[in-house]
Amino acid sequence: MRIGLLTEGGYPYVSGDAKLWCDRLVRGLDQHEFDIYALSRSEAQEDEGWVPLPPQVNRVITAPLWTAEDDGVVHGRRARRRFTECYGELVAALCAGGPVEAPATEADRFANALYGLAELARDEGGLVGALRSEGAVRALERACRAPGAPRAAREARVPDLLAVAAHLEQALRPLSLDWYEDDGLGAVDLCHATSGGPAALPGLLAHHFAGVPLLVTEYGVRLRTHYLNAAESSPAVRALLTAFHGRLAAETYGRATIVTPGNAHARRWQERCGAHRDKLRTVYPGMDATRFAEVGESPECADPETLVWVGRVEPAKDLVSLLHAFADIRKEEPKTRLRIIGAPSGPEGKAYLGHCRALAAQLFPDEADGPHAVGDNPVSFEEIGGPELPTLADAYAAGAVTVLSSVVEGFPLGLVEAMFCGRATVSTDVGAVVEVIGGTGLVVPPRNPRALAEACVVLLRDPERRARLGAAARARALELFTVEQNITAFHGIYLEIVSRTPVRRVLLDDTGEPLPFAAPAEAHVPGRWTGPTARLVARGGPTWAAGPPVRATTPIPATEGA
Repeated sequence: MRIGLLTEGGYPYVSGDAKLWCDRLVRGLDQHEFDIYALSRSEAQEDEGWVPLPPQVNRVITAPLWTAEDDGVVHGRRARRRFTECYGELVAALCAGGPVEAPATEADRFANALYGLAELARDEGGLVGALRSEGAVRALERACRAPGAPRAAREARVPDLLAVAAHLEQALRPLSLDWYEDDGLGAVDLCHATSGGPAALPGLLAHHFAGVPLLVTEYGVRLRTHYLNAAESSPAVRALLTAFHGRLAAETYGRATIVTPGNAHARRWQERCGAHRDKLRTVYPGMDATRFAEVGESPECADPETLVWVGRVEPAKDLVSLLHAFADIRKEEPKTRLRIIGAPSGPEGKAYLGHCRALAAQLFPDEADGPHAVGDNPVSFEEIGGPELPTLADAYAAGAVTVLSSVVEGFPLGLVEAMFCGRATVSTDVGAVVEVIGGTGLVVPPRNPRALAEACVVLLRDPERRARLGAAARARALELFTVEQNITAFHGIYLEIVSRTPVRRVLLDDTGEPLPFAAPAEAHVPGRWTGPTARLVARGGPTWAAGPPVRATTPIPATEGA
């Protein structure tokens, strides 16, 4: 079958999110054809280029989300009136209550406005100028000042309105793309959006215009990401953008044939945002276990007195609590060492790493050469790629216990890597940690250094328990989190969606008008039952079951017409 893979800031770009997962999926499903429709997030991402693509990728079509030149479309009076009505309805739906608790009529209002804008863009050639216009800002202002609007929206000032209008213009750029014709997404058998938000919007439009079924995969729920990233915005901006992303998420979940969360944590978010439970299928991320095989099969190579933390250095990882916990551990087990292995994430991560280095020197002053020196300090800060830790597997092999101290976590990939390596783990209870561990490691509350220290001491003092937990963790990871299980799951889901997707068939008479009841029921199954008078056109169904529109030049037997 032919799959339209929809990405945002991801595959096939070198620096894309989830590029490894998408690449493994495409390479693993070599019996299918893939058309990739990619939205890029920055000019730098585009300049870095693409990863090598396998032969089953037919074509790659890209569009930037980070910029949009004025398309030069000048709307006439009627088109301007259509835009004002549709955009006004869309922003009015944002000011009619929360994205989940609001009545279904408001969800329908949002959907009708969204597709109305899409149809206008298809008819008139684009909405970039209209979405940036003064009329769009005034429509947003009227919605915020309307009776019944939330207090935060009513208090929106001019900078708030401009910020929201700019964000909506960026998020709605897929409406103006020419991806939805019969030679684009209208020709695929299935749209697979690799995230929610703007990546799923082309899939919604392909479903609306051509009836193409939509599959949505979210390993990190886009709405949750918006909540976490919008903390610094004003209350009015947060309220309006949260409403928009909530409405878009609900519409995406409602139109999708199947939604595949990557874990139960994401699944709960999706259910809270309106996804029907019958549509949800949990599919865990697929990871390459082969590079950890040697370490996983040799657990005795670990230093029994060393704790290891591996990941990106940033405040959400709460290394401060880990360092305070390690101070308590040293009181019980004085020979224990802690190796913090990872690179800082951006400027904030670099500042946080400096703070952690200084804290380590303060907590263990007798063992450090100076306030900012490592020396004989039992805490070391290292990066992968050096002579001591050339690979990621070597990092996990450096210690007998792997620690995760995060306060915010989605799907803990580092924890799965430690499980592949057969390591006993101590983790904080955040995100999908409990679901991933499944009883093969110790879990403690976040921001609780004392509990973290006690769990680590228990495992340091019990090598037999470490071995049992490590073996169980490796077996669980090999069963649930490999590339093979991920590919197998999506292959089955693809076949299921296509098998239950209704095919809209059209047979034309000699005047060009459709003939109702012109196709026998057997025509739905390609084979010897299908005669020359039953050549049909399919929209939204498998391309192998379709042909061009045909004219009925010969009478159709009454038995077949019935």
